[in-house]
Amino acid sequence: MTTHAEPGSTPGTDDSTPLGNRVHHVRSGELDGYAALSGGTVGSKKLWMGLVENPPSSATDNHHHGASEAGIYVVSGHPVFVYHDGTQEVRITAHPGDFLLVPPFVPHREENPDPDEPVVVVIARTTQEPIKVSVPELYQLTQEEPQ
Repeated sequence: MTTHAEPGSTPGTDDSTPLGNRVHHVRSGELDGYAALSGGTVGSKKLWMGLVENPPSSATDNHHHGASEAGIYVVSGHPVFVYHDGTQEVRITAHPGDFLLVPPFVPHREENPDPDEPVVVVIARTTQEPIKVSVPELYQLTQEEPQ
């Protein structure tokens, strides 16, 4: 026998309630803003996943995501991820099907240089909080940075 949760129910949203023994399904039109899998949508505790679209000819500010790791999967477009390796600015151009990891506290920015095509990425991170710390410039992460 197959059972289904009531629409809108979110089992396992507090630390005392387990996620249960079922697979949670979030359909493409049911995202909560950018969030697909989160504490608020399916009751996850340690994982956040969402879909982000960056418009043509756009760039984020320089920032990092605190103690959160971010895994990125490129769905479409050709985003450019920019960070500093201690000597120079490094630019990584990604393509559909590519994966990237942004470690905790690493200052970076995302760019979409294409004037016509948006970039669509799936992001997974290791915190529920939408941490984004803007920094005035890119710099190399040092061992003194909190880990």
